[in-house]
Amino acid sequence: MTVTQRRGRRIMMSQDELDAFLAEQRTCRVATVAADGRPHISPLWFCWDGAALWLYSLTRSRRWAELRRDPRLAVVVDDGHEYGELRGVELSGEAVFVGEEPRSGVSCPELDAPERMFAAKYFGLDTMPYDGRHAWLCLVPEAIRSWDFRKIPQG
Repeated sequence: MTVTQRRGRRIMMSQDELDAFLAEQRTCRVATVAADGRPHISPLWFCWDGAALWLYSLTRSRRWAELRRDPRLAVVVDDGHEYGELRGVELSGEAVFVGEEPRSGVSCPELDAPERMFAAKYFGLDTMPYDGRHAWLCLVPEAIRSWDFRKIPQG
């Protein structure tokens, strides 16, 4: 993972801040590339394990089809209402498909931790419920950019 931030370094999040922010946020926006080169952006739930962003996506979605054709993606997670409260993270890289499609719970040790985190975060459960429509994407970011406008001196 590379922090490619040249400008705005004074407002970027530390690793601890980034981990805490991604743990508390619930919805990200995923940008994929359509066949004609246009961007496609859609909201999605996610979990962050400190090194990778795990996305639980419908397998019959436009997003899934676009990532099958071209695995490049960018994800934004942001928060804040007033200008001085704005903060967020952009992660980019390539999606990796993990586990069976759609996910039915077949043993996949790589998914043990993300599924526990996701089930607790979104369903308040200890184990992942499967609906026969979703499967996992993993993004190990090649680049991360972050901002926290609360760090801008007020005055």
